Amino acid sequence: MSAAECEQPGSGWGILEDLPGDPMIWVLIFSELAAFGLFLGAFVVARAIHPAIFAAGQPALNSKLAGLNTIVLVTSGWAAARATKSARTCDERTTRRWLLVAIALGGCFIAIKLAEYAGEIGRGIGLETSTFFTLYFLLTGFHLLHVGLGIVILAVVCRRAETLGVETGAAFWHMVDLVWIVMFPILYLVR
Repeated sequence: MSAAECEQPGSGWGILEDLPGDPMIWVLIFSELAAFGLFLGAFVVARAIHPAIFAAGQPALNSKLAGLNTIVLVTSGWAAARATKSARTCDERTTRRWLLVAIALGGCFIAIKLAEYAGEIGRGIGLETSTFFTLYFLLTGFHLLHVGLGIVILAVVCRRAETLGVETGAAFWHMVDLVWIVMFPILYLVR
């Protein structure tokens, strides 16, 4: 099958038709970005209101593990992009391999994040420690749920490795990447 035969026809969704994947995923992505934006906005406002609490809490975070997780997740996004490229040429075997790499790296992200949580909890840090940690655990936990959901989506589209499905899964995965890239400096670096 040629690349032209592998491409999916337009959906009739107007402006959303030009975006990769199913247009409904973009409705979900935009709504999720709005939710994360509200959470991050609340974090920034709370930091402005309680600067001392945030200044005391932030050094307790493991920015090295978070930095490693950033590299892991961005690399996973790159693998999802490679899967999309392979799907567009109808190379199902290579598409599945790249999706499995993206899934495995997503699993690594979860493992590293859970190790980070274990370290914090082991030092007596939890949801009720301070406003900083309440918002930190809510934000990162909400993101972690999205990483898990993204892994499930990538696993489902990996079964058939068709262009539309892979583009749809990769679009969601890139949203998860983008959110972390914004969250990482706000939570761990900006003082």
